[in-house]
Amino acid sequence: MNQPIRKAFDGVIKVPRTVQNAPFRGVTKGGAIMNFTNRIGAAAVTCFAVGTGAAWAQEMDTLNVLIANERSTTFYGMHVATELGYFEDEGLEINWLASATTIPYVAFLSNGQADLVMFDSAQTMQAVDSGQPFTIIYEDMQFAPEALYVAAESDVQEIADLKGRTIGLVSDRDLAIARVALESAGLTLDDVSTAVVGEGGPTLANAFRRNTVDAVAGGATELNTIQSAGIEIRNITPPEVSENPANSFAIWNDRKEELRDPVERFLRAWSKGMEAGRLDIQMTAAIMSDAVPEQWQDLDVGYELANLSAYTLHEPMSEQRGALHPHLWERVQPSLLSVGEISQLHDVSTFLDDSFIAAANDYTMEELEADVAAWIEANGDRYAAVAR
Repeated sequence: MNQPIRKAFDGVIKVPRTVQNAPFRGVTKGGAIMNFTNRIGAAAVTCFAVGTGAAWAQEMDTLNVLIANERSTTFYGMHVATELGYFEDEGLEINWLASATTIPYVAFLSNGQADLVMFDSAQTMQAVDSGQPFTIIYEDMQFAPEALYVAAESDVQEIADLKGRTIGLVSDRDLAIARVALESAGLTLDDVSTAVVGEGGPTLANAFRRNTVDAVAGGATELNTIQSAGIEIRNITPPEVSENPANSFAIWNDRKEELRDPVERFLRAWSKGMEAGRLDIQMTAAIMSDAVPEQWQDLDVGYELANLSAYTLHEPMSEQRGALHPHLWERVQPSLLSVGEISQLHDVSTFLDDSFIAAANDYTMEELEADVAAWIEANGDRYAAVAR
């Protein structure tokens, strides 16, 4: 009789969340942190010793998630959370949808392709203005990575100096950045020329070298790619333009209760990844240099982006990570109204819901510190490779 082929046991046991009632922290051979019960941890050792190859299959929930850029050190937290096993700990498999699309992000929510979508403040207010039935449930950033950059040696010192000049756009989506930034200096798009120059680092760098643009409107990823290509640049965006709910998670209203449990687990894992990455930036560098090596060709430039992301862009304004700030949503609307991005001001209570925040913060810093220490111990070579 043919015997079933038995997969060799690799020492990793996936445990259903329903039996994870007495946490025991362990590290897999890949360095990921797993949660086991003491009882099951002991059973795992026994199974491994006798070579039975037995393993329990964990039932995993899948979430389809679209963020602003899934291949960027800017969002280091998703990669740290994956590496430390936080999504798996929560019984989740995440299908990260490709962010490089010309389709409006809100369409992914409305057609059900995405369970969660990340909007910037302009995208949020445009969707609210058009009557889309969604809710913001978690603020990931309160400081926008999008900005206007000029070459370090440029004679442009402030936004007003761009009158009559050319602004390069990484994509059409960056037109809103240019509009709002110009409006802060009393200018409009009619006062400048704009041109889409693309996303590639060499392309953006050459636009500065050849003086085809005087400034570039883009995000922190573009800052990294330009600097990696050898161009020193300056951010001339006023603080009042940058301080806004830059990237927030949105959910379709009709699916909110259906998805509440897995979404709360996702947000907890996401929060833990963001916080763990801030505890040791060298660990984050080791993880991100593997995840997006193109942003780490120059170690110093990579660290600059990692530090900007961890300690500025993702610096929480409140004690709770992801907490909503209604006053910021009220403050961002007048400028969007004045440049025609929205048709009227909106009551923020109609699209904000903070009921997910408590679950997203249900962890302790002591747990994260132990996880980071365990990862460093298990991944010494990777950690040392990015030492400065």
